[in-house]
Amino acid sequence: MLGSDRSRPAFHQSYEIIRDKILNGDLPGGTKIVEEKVAAELGVSRTPIRESIRKLEQEGLIVNKRVVKPTEKDLRNMFQVRILLEGFSAKCAASYLQEDELESLYNCVEIGRKGAIEEIMRANERFHEIIVHASNNPVMIDIIDRMQSTIYLFRKTVVFYNRPHLIDEHEEIYEAIKARDGEKAEMLMKNHLQADLDFCLHLIGS
Repeated sequence: MLGSDRSRPAFHQSYEIIRDKILNGDLPGGTKIVEEKVAAELGVSRTPIRESIRKLEQEGLIVNKRVVKPTEKDLRNMFQVRILLEGFSAKCAASYLQEDELESLYNCVEIGRKGAIEEIMRANERFHEIIVHASNNPVMIDIIDRMQSTIYLFRKTVVFYNRPHLIDEHEEIYEAIKARDGEKAEMLMKNHLQADLDFCLHLIGS
């Protein structure tokens, strides 16, 4: 039991290093993850590496010991779930978001216009997070949360390649939520995510 307790920091560190390498592109899609090799590189036993791989498989970043290389179908499936859940969440946000949360939402829009790439990434994530949590539905929140690592990959794509009108759409969603227009907020969020999907599909196909 003591050994198990001592292995937890090694697991967390290993998990974060491997995850970040995948998200940063240091381990591109299709790369085979060999437990012995990664353990040697990180100076840990195979146990925390095995646990890390298992967690990354649950998050959808590793499949059959290989870094995921999302297909067009994978992309469409993921966005279909996001469009349904986040569209509903935007409708809820128009009814339930408090003034301080609305202010945080607007701050995300402002950072999106003026920030550096990493700041825009964090603001983009926070914008969607505030809206998803407005659903007050723990099951929906958990589903989106488990998709976060994969969502990050595509969020990075739309920010890095400067998708047109991205922040304008965030501002329109914010304005609809502020005006307490749930139907409009839902429609705008669905259109926003569909535009993200179309942009990513275009890049994959080009």
